[in-house]
Amino acid sequence: MENKQGNKLRKKIKKLRIDLGLSQDKLAHKAGIPYTTLTKVERGVIKKPLVYVVAKIAKTLNISIEKLI
Repeated sequence: MENKQGNKLRKKIKKLRIDLGLSQDKLAHKAGIPYTTLTKVERGVIKKPLVYVVAKIAKTLNISIEKLI
């Protein structure tokens, strides 16, 4: 179950990022998180990102944490 949720999270982040026309670098910079962290989340290397990382990404993508996860 956690794996499916993590997979959905990474796909949603990527889709929203692309829909907003943001590169990974731009999103990471705006969210105030390391670029490598964002790329690892999107690729599924980090399966359960820290809550504060998800919160920063959600805020930058203009979506609530609840809707993102």
